[in-house]
Amino acid sequence: MEPLLILTNCPDESVANTIALAVVESGLAACVNILPRVESIYRWQGAVESASEIPLLIKSTAANYAALETTIRQRHPYEVPEIIALPITHGLPAYLNWVSAETLQS
Repeated sequence: MEPLLILTNCPDESVANTIALAVVESGLAACVNILPRVESIYRWQGAVESASEIPLLIKSTAANYAALETTIRQRHPYEVPEIIALPITHGLPAYLNWVSAETLQS
């Protein structure tokens, strides 16, 4: 099992809830935290932009990453959504075992 923490930002609560439910109900993620709204400042197409967004913290495994990325992209309205996967190298073994047990195994 290779646990991952996947980060994405959504434009609003509706998109955040849609993505969170889709990945948990399908078994692609064990848990999704929907965080409070944040302000993002970024460069897009040569201009500095600002947007209010809802961050998601998605707990899954490397085996599910490709399907999870596809699921997020299908439900995300951004042309290029932020989807970043970080390896979880340390954590409470019981929690990491739960993440593995609650996600699909390829």
